[in-house]
Amino acid sequence: MQTRDNCPLQRRYILCPVDMSAFSEAALEKKLSELSNSQQSVQTLSLWLIHHRKHSKTIVNVWFNELKKAQVSRKLTFLYLANDVIQNSKKKGPEFTQDFAPVIVDAFKHVHREGEEGCKKQLGRVLSIWQERGVYENNVLNQLSQIINEEKKPKKRTYEDIHPDDEDFASQSSPAEPPQTADLIRALQELENAASSDSVLRQRISSLPAEVQDTSLLHRITDKETGERLSRLVEEACMLLADYSGRLAAEIDDRRQLTRTLTTFLQSQKDGLAQNEQKLEEYKRKLAQVTQVRKELRSRINNLP
Repeated sequence: MQTRDNCPLQRRYILCPVDMSAFSEAALEKKLSELSNSQQSVQTLSLWLIHHRKHSKTIVNVWFNELKKAQVSRKLTFLYLANDVIQNSKKKGPEFTQDFAPVIVDAFKHVHREGEEGCKKQLGRVLSIWQERGVYENNVLNQLSQIINEEKKPKKRTYEDIHPDDEDFASQSSPAEPPQTADLIRALQELENAASSDSVLRQRISSLPAEVQDTSLLHRITDKETGERLSRLVEEACMLLADYSGRLAAEIDDRRQLTRTLTTFLQSQKDGLAQNEQKLEEYKRKLAQVTQVRKELRSRINNLP
């Protein structure tokens, strides 16, 4: 196990338990099949890929093929992996940035078309990072922007799959079209993995060296090597904090949307309750009338000869 001093990308872990086993296409395919949407899974595989950057062309080809075969729920994770590799391999060399360039537009297009509903926001975040840091030329970035801004063609769905769009919840006012219970459950489940519950990442942030957070400590820099080492740490801390801030901002949006959804759902329940109370009174009156008819009918029948 490597110590922090030997860790090739110090921003990731205090300890770097990364398997740097020999590279092969079969090994890569297996690792991609095991890739999950957790930050640790993405970063661990990213480290392995960067370690084997001399195989970058093969890596990108296998990555793209496996992306197209991946389950809908995992496609966005493949792009997160590419982003992590591209961002953190630049210090080692331009291989990955160059080799991803020919396929990245098609990859964005594929994820936008075939990925989960709502992935547009996540694609936009990746693109904004690349725009801010000038990862690719403007013509590539413009193509990616056009893809994200295209209207996504709705997929054919079964009757069971049809439900109101989340963004329509806030505008629903008719009691006949309340948010569905299944949508509320799904939204609540998604928040279980929200940024605010990522205790591992918060621990990493709290463990950042004091030097990257306090300008008054810069006087400790006495030579260029020390300054450059601190500069790398500061850059990595900026990337970490910017990424987490973006995730928290997205979570705030999600929680606001859920609040609106719950408000609409609660109102629909109140309206339904009021209607049912009126119906109950109405049917109580009808029951009383029918009961009276039955009583009088029996009395009349009993008096007949």
